[in-house]
Amino acid sequence: MVRFIELIRNCLQDVKEIMPWDLLERRKENPDLLLLDVREPVEFDAMHIRDSINVPRGILESACEWDYEETLPELVKARQREIVVVCRSGHRSVLAVHSMQVLGFENVVSLRTGLRGWNDYEEPLENRAGELVDTDVADDYFTAKLRSDQMRPKVQL
Repeated sequence: MVRFIELIRNCLQDVKEIMPWDLLERRKENPDLLLLDVREPVEFDAMHIRDSINVPRGILESACEWDYEETLPELVKARQREIVVVCRSGHRSVLAVHSMQVLGFENVVSLRTGLRGWNDYEEPLENRAGELVDTDVADDYFTAKLRSDQMRPKVQL
């Protein structure tokens, strides 16, 4: 059995990642860059990078193809376009990039550290209304809040 983090590591053999400062540079150099956020709509609405599009990870593959209810024409037509995929921490984006490469996308990378790292680098995030999100609010939002039932059971010695 492979654990989630091992699945991510396995995909990283074929997936390129960039850091937040690299994304800033890429956006300056290529105004046609497509920024794809694969988090859930409620996460995207709370905060996202301006001008990104939202396609949740769960429907990504069908959104990348014609003839599905989830088809997003801008994404289907972007197989040769430079794409940076983002999520909260950089894990879902690695899986998304891997899937997109299998589907024939030629120039797609993952944002290492995700939006958490983007915020740590003090780059702006906006909410659904287009209002800037305070960095401290984003820090709190990106801090993991596990319930006790979500944590690994402690082994009794």
